[in-house]
Amino acid sequence: MPQIFDRHANNYARASIIGIVLLIGAGFAALDRLSRSPFVTRADEFREQPLQFSHQHHVGGVGIDCRYCHTSVETSASAGIPPTKTCMNCHSQIWADSPLLEPVRESFRTGEPLRWLRVHDLPDFVYFNHSVHVKKGVGCATCHGRVDRMPLVWQSASLQMEWCLQCHRNPERFVRPRAAIFQMDYQPPPDQLELGARLVQEYDIQRLTSCSVCHR
Repeated sequence: MPQIFDRHANNYARASIIGIVLLIGAGFAALDRLSRSPFVTRADEFREQPLQFSHQHHVGGVGIDCRYCHTSVETSASAGIPPTKTCMNCHSQIWADSPLLEPVRESFRTGEPLRWLRVHDLPDFVYFNHSVHVKKGVGCATCHGRVDRMPLVWQSASLQMEWCLQCHRNPERFVRPRAAIFQMDYQPPPDQLELGARLVQEYDIQRLTSCSVCHR
């Protein structure tokens, strides 16, 4: 009886199976990379705002402390969005007639707040408390990046769970003295792990990784 399949068919079959497995693996790897990419996380992406407020100018240039605008960052879960009155404290005197600031003046006249678009926007199923992180020695720039260098604010980190867990599992790598929380140009010292271990003890920092800590 003549042979139905070519004598090389087994090799072709093996190569096809290996190729399919590799193709599926490459597809999963590509999806994994895509899920971490700025295309999905929107990291490094400018957000259009009703007023193009420059942190680079106000924080880096003028030297305004974060807490002047974000007044509740040390006491509540939300850092707080400054009311128009905060802007007008200065801009009723400085650049008072600038066309760029007309939305601020209109907001102040009418009492209608400016509709700022949240940049660091966590999903609704994630609980985050600013005051807790501030008290435990997590600096603003650790999560928000060097906002003093941002003419327009962008999200500097992925904000994905694996990014949060880097700190929750190893807080000694990231914590800093409370006196340096709002210092944008803070640089970790060469003995960061030693300093961090000491601060973990002093600030009673726990390695919280259970689901219920953030997903409530």
